[in-house]
Amino acid sequence: MICMQKMGTRSIALILIVLLAATACSKKKPTSLKPGKTSSKTGLAYNGKDGFEVKQYKALPAGPDLVYIEGGRFTMGSLEEDVMTRRDNPKRTVSIQSFYMDQTEVANVHYLEYLNAVQRDSSEEFYAKALPDTNVWFNELSFNDSYVTMYLRHPGFRLYPVVGVSWVQANDYCAWRTAAVSLANNKAGAAAAGGGKKKRGFSFGKKKKAEGEAVAAAPDAPAPQLRIESGYVMPPYRLPTEAEFEYAAMAMIGTQYSDENQANSRIYPWDGSTMRNPRGRKQGTMLANFKRGPGDYAGIAGKSNDGAIITQEIRSYPANDNGLYDMAGNVSEWVYDVYRPLSNSDVNDLNSFRRDGYQDEAKNYDTKNSNSMVDDKLRVYKGGSWSDVAYWLSPGTRRYMDQDSATAMVGFRCAMIATGTHKE
Repeated sequence: MICMQKMGTRSIALILIVLLAATACSKKKPTSLKPGKTSSKTGLAYNGKDGFEVKQYKALPAGPDLVYIEGGRFTMGSLEEDVMTRRDNPKRTVSIQSFYMDQTEVANVHYLEYLNAVQRDSSEEFYAKALPDTNVWFNELSFNDSYVTMYLRHPGFRLYPVVGVSWVQANDYCAWRTAAVSLANNKAGAAAAGGGKKKRGFSFGKKKKAEGEAVAAAPDAPAPQLRIESGYVMPPYRLPTEAEFEYAAMAMIGTQYSDENQANSRIYPWDGSTMRNPRGRKQGTMLANFKRGPGDYAGIAGKSNDGAIITQEIRSYPANDNGLYDMAGNVSEWVYDVYRPLSNSDVNDLNSFRRDGYQDEAKNYDTKNSNSMVDDKLRVYKGGSWSDVAYWLSPGTRRYMDQDSATAMVGFRCAMIATGTHKE
């Protein structure tokens, strides 16, 4: 009897311990999205009479087509032999904060959508400045004339990457896209936050007078209807930095081990040194759209063909381990950085980025006497194109061009910061 009483007492004690543990576990720790009803530091109630608002909210999904790129460290710089002898991208270790990047390059249909909005809501001057230079296809010694009139607007090329776009035009597209996506998010956010009426439409290229002339201004995003604190204000779309592009292209997330060691790096956005798919049903097919050698843009017709003499539809080649398409080949892509040969020794090792007008200034280069091309308008582009040999498909290689220039080999995609934690 005494033994049964002891067992009963122990059972009750055990049950009480389990209940106390369950109660402790049920009290969830505050998070950025769900901070709780009171301050963990003062004990004061949020959203009380003092007017300090800390609303609970359901996080909005990432913008359309964006892929989450988990940040980390990687070896930035060229792994290829420096055949150009520029010595402008030596290897070094940097860390990149998590961010979002477009799954694909911006295609013709996406840019035409932008032009349609600009034409409706902007000045004629700004619309003219937003138009891609279709003459980039013209060559006196080649018959590419049809691409000049057809490539941008013909339905058959809708999902081919837009080209003939300058760095400045690409940035203007990013500003418009921010406004367009924010409009949809503001509707959802205002409903959740109890907002009022929304401003309809956009304002692009408002005319402003400078020295008596009407000038097209940069596109202006509509004033946000919600405060940043609401959580429903979309972070701006922008061009990726050079470090972000290189990190996302290498996609080293596919080579890691549990102890943070990586057995190898990558020359291209895929494993190995070959340009062909090494296994599976598509064994032998090209992994990217590039120029194999002098006069050889696609190989012979048949299974070995990469499928494209010039550009090819987005998503035509396998995605890398980050889920991104055409991070090598198809078209090279503008990045945000200004070009400097010493960028890798100048920039920080955290979220590396080269601004213009700071350190290693353009005045230090002899551009007046044509001894240098370096100035504050040279922008970096990366990734290799349909017209490039395999060397330029390595993420570590870098080239540059004036920010107002455009070619048939350079396009772009957008990026965005990642706010808060991310859970799959």
